[in-house]
Amino acid sequence: MNDFDQAALLLTIAVPLAGAVLAMFLPRERARDAWYFAIFVSLITLILSVVLFVRYDFSAGGYQFARTYQWLDAPLNIDLSLAMDGIAASLVLLNGIVLFGAVLISQTIRHRTRDFFTLLLALGSGVFGVFVVQDLFFLFFFYELAVLPMYLLIGVWGSSTSFEANKVRLWSLGKPWALDLGSFLRTKEYGAMKLMLFLVAGSVLIWIGILALYVAAGQAGSPTFSMLTLGELAQDGHFSPSFQNWVFPLFMIGFGVLAGLWPFHTWSPDGHVAAPTGVSMLHAGVLMKLGAFGIIRVGMVLLPEGAAAWMPVLIGLGTVNVIYGAISAMSQRDLKYIIGYSSVSHMGYVLMGIATLHPVGLTGAVLQMFSHGIMTALMFAMVGAIYERTHIRDITVLNGLMKRMGVASFCFAVAGLASLGLPGLSGFVAEFMVFTGAFRTYLPLAVLAVIGAALTAVYILRLLARAFFGEADPQWEHLTDASPVEKTVGAAFVLILLFVGVWPAPLTRVINVSVESVLKLF
Repeated sequence: MNDFDQAALLLTIAVPLAGAVLAMFLPRERARDAWYFAIFVSLITLILSVVLFVRYDFSAGGYQFARTYQWLDAPLNIDLSLAMDGIAASLVLLNGIVLFGAVLISQTIRHRTRDFFTLLLALGSGVFGVFVVQDLFFLFFFYELAVLPMYLLIGVWGSSTSFEANKVRLWSLGKPWALDLGSFLRTKEYGAMKLMLFLVAGSVLIWIGILALYVAAGQAGSPTFSMLTLGELAQDGHFSPSFQNWVFPLFMIGFGVLAGLWPFHTWSPDGHVAAPTGVSMLHAGVLMKLGAFGIIRVGMVLLPEGAAAWMPVLIGLGTVNVIYGAISAMSQRDLKYIIGYSSVSHMGYVLMGIATLHPVGLTGAVLQMFSHGIMTALMFAMVGAIYERTHIRDITVLNGLMKRMGVASFCFAVAGLASLGLPGLSGFVAEFMVFTGAFRTYLPLAVLAVIGAALTAVYILRLLARAFFGEADPQWEHLTDASPVEKTVGAAFVLILLFVGVWPAPLTRVINVSVESVLKLF
């Protein structure tokens, strides 16, 4: 192991975190310099994430690039232990890509630019930390570092949305009459507060579960937050089935809140709508994956017997995610709400793949995390470009955008087709693997998931037909296409969706070796 391998994971966390600290000292009045600095930092982070993924030896498998930095000795026994397996490698790569794209897209931020990029880089550092840390104390620390900036990023730089409520037809004394509900305002403060209340509640459950494992490890010998040591204790039978059965749901629900698990998902669409474009990209593209990753890394690895007992519940809730999210997306008119509920639906596939406890299904779940992260970030980026020019997201008002914004419309269409599982794009491969695993384990629920995929095709194709194709509305004659930066981000993300869809092997072979290690515990 060379010097780079020993320091690589620490650099991945430290570079964006150091960038966030340095960004605070940039001149407040030079907003453009803050953007350029954030691009520089996120580019270094992207390069590090690519190098880590490429250098991961899938033939050897296991945890690689391991390094431990001592922090607190006994009796607390807390160390900053870093290591990366194949599952984490693919998600580290995802975060590097989406973070860089989100920084580029955020060129339109003009208000308190320095503070915005400080929080955005800190968020990216927290996400990297969750994926590579091997100590539960620091995992919780980085988890909160990834989540807490969202409150300010939405509350300060987000946008409020006014909705026109439909008339409701009622009956009184046998005669119909209409009640006009008028309009209502969904403020950015509401979206930020709702998001924070849900995620903090989930964090409380996670912290209770972590403390339970810490105390149980103390009863088995020495209290520790080390995930490697806790995993060994679990394999040696030191955690009783009854203990695992009541602790695992704490992690399943706690992490599940961030993953959009039904019925704890309602914060997510509101958060998407209120967030600025770059934050929406990170929110849907990466943050929701932290929840699913936590279920795998903490719940399944440290509490395998509890996980096996609760997986029927998880796959049931995941199926509800798929159907409910798709039906909800069909009823929306706002582009961001459609994508927000679509994310809830697609995270359902991730949860179903995890719950199958099947190698194909679990590999498909992790591949779906990567695929959904890219496609959703791309959709939000293009919606941001459209809203920047039209100040409207209503698909009944937006018509014929393809003739005025050809590149942005094309990129959005590719992401939408990947979302509905078109062969040749990344979404097809991931969903096919999840379906295969589900059909081999939970056949009735797999059938419902396929129905959910059909519903996805309905609302995506309806969206494309209404907003992008057809006769161009004269009121949009003045529109200009995406900027060079937006075109660059869109083209890069489209190429990734095509590459993974045509040749998924570079990802699946890295993911699969770690999936096999996880499933050996069951």
